[in-house]
Amino acid sequence: MSIEIKAPTFPESVADGTVATWHKQPGEACSADDLIVDIETDKVVLEVVAPADGVIGEILAAEGDTVLSDQVIGRFEAGAAGAAAPAESAAENAEASGEDKVGPAARKLIESNNLDAAAITGTGKNGGVTKQDVQNFIDSTAGKSAAKPAAVSASPAPLAAPLASGERLEKRVPMTRLRATIAKRLVQAQQTAAMLTTYNEVNMAPIMELRKKYKDLFEKTHDTRLGFMSFFVKAATEALKRYPAVNASIDGNDMVFHGYQDIGVAVSTERGLMVPVLRDTDSMGLAKIESSIRDFGMRGRDGKLGLDDMLGGTFTITNGGVFGSLLSTPILNPPQTAILGMHKIQERPMAVNGQVVIQPMMYLALSYDHRMCDGKEAVQFLVAIKDLLEDPTRILLDI
Repeated sequence: MSIEIKAPTFPESVADGTVATWHKQPGEACSADDLIVDIETDKVVLEVVAPADGVIGEILAAEGDTVLSDQVIGRFEAGAAGAAAPAESAAENAEASGEDKVGPAARKLIESNNLDAAAITGTGKNGGVTKQDVQNFIDSTAGKSAAKPAAVSASPAPLAAPLASGERLEKRVPMTRLRATIAKRLVQAQQTAAMLTTYNEVNMAPIMELRKKYKDLFEKTHDTRLGFMSFFVKAATEALKRYPAVNASIDGNDMVFHGYQDIGVAVSTERGLMVPVLRDTDSMGLAKIESSIRDFGMRGRDGKLGLDDMLGGTFTITNGGVFGSLLSTPILNPPQTAILGMHKIQERPMAVNGQVVIQPMMYLALSYDHRMCDGKEAVQFLVAIKDLLEDPTRILLDI
């Protein structure tokens, strides 16, 4: 039975998508719920799975093609037992034809570069040529062609500069939709907002001591680790309640004040930066925050974050310290008014009660939109976070 393979139903905020990767090729058997194709949108990568046991009958939208919501992108032949055998025999005979063992994405790349398919060694199933095989062939050919003129030149070229030792390869790849959208939003934020940044520093010793004392008991009780991010989320939540302009957003000529705190936590993934949102952080405990952030990180790594995870948000926290950043200027996440940047903990000599003491210090950066927040509010907001973090019992006592 032939079944249409359709692109997922996109939300209203997503106009179209791009076929990212076909994980199954025509004639290749697959089981029900096996991943067969990824559709990349401006925000997330959506997965399409096999509707039943069977084989891919036909691919109608190749990798790189733009598709609309619910568009037919292929056909699926249900019944793996009847369809798998011919597929294998076709793969065995593909050696002679060369064309049959080349996937759609690989064939498209071969044609665009005027390559000979027979000259490319396939590493796919049954010797099939994959897109990566073609790209590797192009890279290796580029390296050889760059070195060839020097080897076969009949006349000396004494004035020519000597070639650098080793290969100087370049690889051009198209920007993903997610990366392009991120770039567009960041540029838009810089061009449309009156953005500036205020800095402060926080002594992390109290939190580090508290964490050291209770981390084992915390993990045993709540089945999740006690990190630093939960303290920053709770401190930011309290500060947002005190300074509502920082928790607001701009919609045209209107200022929208939110009576709740939805804090986005920036997560770095292979596909780019994503900002899943913790909802109603005022009602969340440290354990719930930590487990939610851990879940975001795991799903972001596996490409499982959905649109619902990232919609909304009234404030954002980004932690460049995990990569070693000592100080940076975070860019706003429109239409939000402000974003808090965390950085690495660095031991520095500090003056404490007239004595020089080595303390674990962290620089904090708050970028904000001056159209919405005055400098006084922004500075006081950051100082409130500093005070709460340096005396974490105030977070628990809500004072």
